[in-house]
Amino acid sequence: MTEEKHYISIWFFIGSLLGIYGVLIVGAGVYELIHPPERPLPMSQYHPAIWWGALLIALGVVYCVRFRPGRER
Repeated sequence: MTEEKHYISIWFFIGSLLGIYGVLIVGAGVYELIHPPERPLPMSQYHPAIWWGALLIALGVVYCVRFRPGRER
């Protein structure tokens, strides 16, 4: 009786965390876009939180798809 053990890659969890952090950062960026601060920071007109959050979401999706559980090797 041999049982195959199926492990979930740590990179799948890292991708999930990157995606969650990206959603939170994009949410903060959108909130800042709707309600601008009284004294804006330098270069805030480029909305770095939205770009950074989008990058984290994209990277998280890549990791989750690449290392998803049940994927044949």
